[in-house]
Amino acid sequence: MFTTIMTWVGAMFGVAVLLVMAAGAFVVDFDDAADDRKAKKP
Repeated sequence: MFTTIMTWVGAMFGVAVLLVMAAGAFVVDFDDAADDRKAKKP
């Protein structure tokens, strides 16, 4: 029973890490696009 619980805890932790990485990449990309837009204005 303990191993099953720890397996699920590890799986949920892995999913959470993947979601945080995806969100972080999205934020960095959005911020970079905003900087590019500011740089193009005369």
